[in-house]
Amino acid sequence: MFDLDRWYEIWITITHNKSRSFLTAFGVFWGMFMLVVMIGAGNGLSNSINSQIEGFASNSAFFSAQQTTVPYKGFQKGRSWNMLNSDIPIIEDRVNELEYISPILFSGGGGNDNVVRNDKAGSYMVKGTYPVYDKIERSIMEYGRYINDIDIAEKRKVCILGTRVYEVLFNKGENPLGKQVKVNGIYFTVIGVARKTSNVSIGGDSEETVVLPFTSMQQAFNQGNIIHFLAATVQPKVKVRIIQDKIVQTLKEIHQISPDDKDAVFNMNIEEQFNMFNNLGIGIALLIWIVGLGTLFAGAVGVSNIMLVTVRERTKEIGIRRALGATPRNIIGQILSESIVLTVLAGIGGIVLGVGLLTATGIVLSQGDQFLKDPQISFYIAMVALIILVVIGTFAGFIPAQRAMMIKPIEAIGEE
Repeated sequence: MFDLDRWYEIWITITHNKSRSFLTAFGVFWGMFMLVVMIGAGNGLSNSINSQIEGFASNSAFFSAQQTTVPYKGFQKGRSWNMLNSDIPIIEDRVNELEYISPILFSGGGGNDNVVRNDKAGSYMVKGTYPVYDKIERSIMEYGRYINDIDIAEKRKVCILGTRVYEVLFNKGENPLGKQVKVNGIYFTVIGVARKTSNVSIGGDSEETVVLPFTSMQQAFNQGNIIHFLAATVQPKVKVRIIQDKIVQTLKEIHQISPDDKDAVFNMNIEEQFNMFNNLGIGIALLIWIVGLGTLFAGAVGVSNIMLVTVRERTKEIGIRRALGATPRNIIGQILSESIVLTVLAGIGGIVLGVGLLTATGIVLSQGDQFLKDPQISFYIAMVALIILVVIGTFAGFIPAQRAMMIKPIEAIGEE
């Protein structure tokens, strides 16, 4: 039941010495403020990192051919070799855990204006892929469509422009579909314009890339049956390391490379890179909580010390209360209530100011590159913070309450 007189008494006690109450509460206020700001900043950093890699398959691995470093079956070390079209069906047959696999060819770039339309030109990377590559490095189509299986089968001379390429070659708002562009001296028909969903890309910025059907690029640019790069993803709930090891082993067997040659097949496990970022985020979050709770604990010690001083000053008052029939529960409840109220009010002030600062920071950063994206704390975290405040307030008031209980009424009344 709500006791108005009791809460009024608590308020009078807290405001009796305003300076002391303010300085006492400031430690808790500052600790909660720092905890909220650090958690919000950590969330903003995590959101920013996730937005950079969103749209890129985290369950993927990539492979390319490198010179051998170990002699094997009559071949000297330093031998060059290439992945071939014929490698793909063998890999698909041997690696049952595969979800998607796509070969990649690269060409262009280097500042020679290799992509041309009428009087407009630019130097851009040219990439040949399979349709399933869009499952690995996802794109959003601003115009048209992505490559399909018919493009691959019929070796169609079609292309997809990155948004930056489109902006250079076409007027703003102009429909590029069906228009011709010259890529490395050969005309291709534009079937789409793609916007990237991730800042992670293979072979350069995808918005400054022209994508061709893999088979068309091989034929048009006389690449034979060579594969420059191989991209693969694993089925759900399977570790990328499994297909990574199997594909490397298969390529070594096909191309007669020593099983002990660790450098002949370049391979990159994206899942491990993503896990590294996740572990970094967990470490940062743990450090934030340790520092924040440590600061709050220091504030609680300050509250406890001041409450001890307050109890000492109110010795006579407490003695009179005891003499008039106040029970131990009444005395302990009064001291704990004062401690909890002081702590919670200070902590709520820290939460409000911290959330306000995070909101303002998010608004300012949203106008440009977002190093911190939406730096806020969740409602769940706010509730946990309030519970922590109550626990800290109880802790801070426990020792002073015990001290108050040890006061004998006769001695307290006679004390000056």
